[in-house]
Amino acid sequence: MTALKHFLLFWYDFIVGDDWMLAAGVVMALLLSAALARRDLNSWWVMLMTVVVVLVASLWRETRRLR
Repeated sequence: MTALKHFLLFWYDFIVGDDWMLAAGVVMALLLSAALARRDLNSWWVMLMTVVVVLVASLWRETRRLR
């Protein structure tokens, strides 16, 4: 494998990790925050709510999987 492939695989594993849905939720929240900030609206709450929602959803999915 090339050094570039190792580098890209590291970043994929670092960002996505075990759950791609968490990474997708964070990316969507960042895009929404940026869109709100460009319109001069308060966007600090988007990341806060994303963390809460994504954490609850992740825990709910895992507890259902373990049953």
